[in-house]
Amino acid sequence: MTTQQEANTMNETVAALLARSNRLGSDPSNTNYAGGNTSAKGTDTDPVTGADVELMWVKGSGGDLGTLTESGLAVLRLDRLRALVDVYPGLDREDEMVASFDYTLHGRGGAAPSIDTAMHGLVDAAHVDHLHPDSGIAIATAADGPELTRKIFGDTVVWVPWRRPGFQLGLDISAIKAENPQAIGCILGGHGITAWGETSEESEANSLEIIRAAQAYLAEHGRAEPFGAALDGYSALPEAERRAKAAALAPYIRGMASTDEPKVGHFTDSDVVLDYLAAAEHPRLAALGTSCPDHFLRTKVKPLVLDLPADASIEQSVERLQTLHEAYRKDYQAYYERFATADSPAMRGADPAIVLIPGVGMFSYGATKQTARVAGEFYVNAINVMRGAESVSTYSPIDESEKFDIEYWALEEAKLARMPKPKPLATRIALVTGAASGIGKAIATRLAAEGACVVIADLDAQKASDVAAEIGSTDVAIGVRADVTDEAAVQAAVDATVLAFGGIDLVVNNAGLSLSKPLLETTVADWDLQHDVMARGSFLVSRAAAAALIAQKMGGDILYISSKNSVFAGPNNIAYSATKADQAHQVRLLAAELGEHGVKVNGINPDGVVQGSGIFAAGWGASRAAVYGVDEADLGKFYAQRTLLKREVLPENIANAAFALCTSDFSHTTGLHVPVDAGVAAAFLR
Repeated sequence: MTTQQEANTMNETVAALLARSNRLGSDPSNTNYAGGNTSAKGTDTDPVTGADVELMWVKGSGGDLGTLTESGLAVLRLDRLRALVDVYPGLDREDEMVASFDYTLHGRGGAAPSIDTAMHGLVDAAHVDHLHPDSGIAIATAADGPELTRKIFGDTVVWVPWRRPGFQLGLDISAIKAENPQAIGCILGGHGITAWGETSEESEANSLEIIRAAQAYLAEHGRAEPFGAALDGYSALPEAERRAKAAALAPYIRGMASTDEPKVGHFTDSDVVLDYLAAAEHPRLAALGTSCPDHFLRTKVKPLVLDLPADASIEQSVERLQTLHEAYRKDYQAYYERFATADSPAMRGADPAIVLIPGVGMFSYGATKQTARVAGEFYVNAINVMRGAESVSTYSPIDESEKFDIEYWALEEAKLARMPKPKPLATRIALVTGAASGIGKAIATRLAAEGACVVIADLDAQKASDVAAEIGSTDVAIGVRADVTDEAAVQAAVDATVLAFGGIDLVVNNAGLSLSKPLLETTVADWDLQHDVMARGSFLVSRAAAAALIAQKMGGDILYISSKNSVFAGPNNIAYSATKADQAHQVRLLAAELGEHGVKVNGINPDGVVQGSGIFAAGWGASRAAVYGVDEADLGKFYAQRTLLKREVLPENIANAAFALCTSDFSHTTGLHVPVDAGVAAAFLR
């Protein structure tokens, strides 16, 4: 968003454009995330000549209106942009015009110009808005869209038949504007709306008038049940039941959706989705797919829909989904082969991006959590579009051939090629226990920095949420409360992970506590507490996570943060060291058992980690300092001096090892314990 201070220092035309864009883009009824674009024409000083120059500022490729800033604008010289009309080689070669935009840029040009730049530059209006409102697309995708446009708007809004975005569409709309001086905008068949004005305020008002008039018409004239009668057995399950079923299905579905390449998932059980799936017409409508280019580029040409009632068992659902997934892949392959030419980019993958489960909700998938979430949001937009179109007409999206031409557009391929290289742990989903402080926090932070989505699980729910917020947005990290001694709580944490991010790949058993007492002072309660949290807790977490990992069929990693004490016999430490030895052997046992599923199980043996440790701060540090006869403040230095390298072990050192073990560099390593103790000879593995 643009601050008032920034607005005071920038060109007035730009400031008004950004304010308008942010207002329009922040309301989902106006346009979808990263959808649409806005522009403004005005003057600024040419830094070379010092004279005024006519410019156009337009939202650049890939930006989002709701959060648009000046850096997200492409800046072009109007005289040079308009001169491109004279060298336009025709529809068959219009894609070449995108590269020509580079020769019209002013100065450094700002953001990369989008394919819609011509629409904004060639229309003879100072301000232009192109948006994707659900109500406008409902009219644009109605079978009798031209008639509805005339009925709703008279001659103030003009129907434009579907044409792929590009230079020719810009010429078409420019001509429409010139031939219809009374018009405030147009409905773009199968696509969205465009409006204009001589002031920023007028353009925004015209955009909103088109959107609201379409909304009002649909509300007044639309049928009460546009999706047909209720399907027996397809209504939404009670919330707790449907979310439990979603959590049980999530790993299976993610595995299917990741057949070609790993994906991150998102789940929604909004009323919009559930009501759609409960109605009789949803199979027909889903098969038609989405229409607006922004929609189907994110959601693929159509979703995979489970054709079983809500009360179908998990086993029945999985078996049917496997059959449907195989058919979906074959159908997508056939779609590609129908329309691909020798120049088409290679097929990008045949797995669905949207999976719909009646009575439960929608799973959506992408290369990141954000793209998965946005894909789901776009399909909700598509449902709203279908509802509107079906309420007053028949939903009639653009032809599959047109969808293919955009999905496998050379310009789209070039856009994908410009995306930054994924980080090492991109698409991987981690659950870290005891992650609100110390080692666990450091591990979660490192995994997220390397591209993973992370779930911060801790006994203190508020601290878990706070750490997650420090790491990033909910597209990167979430916090959950988890008592690892409680079987139900552990399962709930795993369920929360798969519902938040679609599945699970990395599990870090880090939750723990320490009691430093000699044998004769160690009570049964002390012994039980240590073993309940670390031995039992690690077992419960690994068991619950392994079920999801096996269901996914994508392999994975389970890490145990054990201790040098698992092999080192120190004084006054019977309960803690014994349970660490238990954890260490769990590593070996699970490595032997889970290897056939591609799941690696490894351990890390740190020496005492004092800095940032919740365990040391809670009394363990004082106890150990007393045992060794040093001040608690000097305990870290004391530990360092007893090592071969004379270095204090920090939480980040453990995080480094955890990251390394989860990378492809250790793809063939399981059952290993990695010492991170700066060299404690007595703890050498034998």
